[in-house]
Amino acid sequence: MSADIAAIALSAKLAGLTTLLLLLFGTPVAWWLARSRSRLRHVVGAIVTLPLVLPPAVLGFYLLVLMGPQGPVGQLTQSLGLGLLPFTFAGLVVGSVIYSMPFVVQPLQQAFVAMGEQPLQAAATLRASPWDAFFTVALPLARPGFITAAVLGFAHTVGEFGVVLMIGGNIPGKTQVLSMAIYNHVEALEYANAHWLAGGMLVFSFVVLLVLYSRGWNRTS
Repeated sequence: MSADIAAIALSAKLAGLTTLLLLLFGTPVAWWLARSRSRLRHVVGAIVTLPLVLPPAVLGFYLLVLMGPQGPVGQLTQSLGLGLLPFTFAGLVVGSVIYSMPFVVQPLQQAFVAMGEQPLQAAATLRASPWDAFFTVALPLARPGFITAAVLGFAHTVGEFGVVLMIGGNIPGKTQVLSMAIYNHVEALEYANAHWLAGGMLVFSFVVLLVLYSRGWNRTS
């Protein structure tokens, strides 16, 4: 049971940190995708959406290669004295940020698109700088999109399995998250423990969707 509690705590820590990083770095990406007319936006949009259609094992494999001792990311982290990221919590965070990116960027992009140009044009007529208009007009108007993005990003990260298995392995207390704990119980035929964790995930997922739908997510997405 203590190992299960540790796995739940690690999953919550991973999901919270991943969601925070995605909101920080995903907001400028979503803003650019919503407002840019560059042809590159289609390429960037496809890259952001790629984790939605790519099998997690494939994404995890290539991240493992890139962050391995012969990969460019691995060589960079070693040269910086950071060591290798695979099979560490930091590696899990990197993989989770990439894997959950569309679940945060797309709701933000939709919120910025739905906002339209008029509020920003009105701010410009009042001599607000682009930065002022962004922080005092755009961000408050896009608040429902931020809430949706945060909830989806957190919930999706909690349920990760394939990417976590490829990058983090299954190290108790270090990289063993909730989905891996359920997998271990099933492999050991400990179905009662697996039910306890899986049932909790089922209730958590239902509550997340109930909150989103009660806020009109189905109308805005």
